[in-house]
Amino acid sequence: MAQILPPDLLELLACPKCKGEVRLREDPPGLVCVRCDLFYEIRDGIPVMLIEEARRYSEVVGGESSGHTP
Repeated sequence: MAQILPPDLLELLACPKCKGEVRLREDPPGLVCVRCDLFYEIRDGIPVMLIEEARRYSEVVGGESSGHTP
């Protein structure tokens, strides 16, 4: 699968809630903050980094532990 986000952009992004590191997840496409257990969707190649649009990461992956590394 092609790179969803350029690596240099990924290094600049942080969780808007806790300011922590976000990790790329390709399926479904999004950014994950493991500390907050939040999943930020990537739509049309653009990360939607709005707290009110975020979903619980543990729900996105089907109930796996939030400590799961994407």
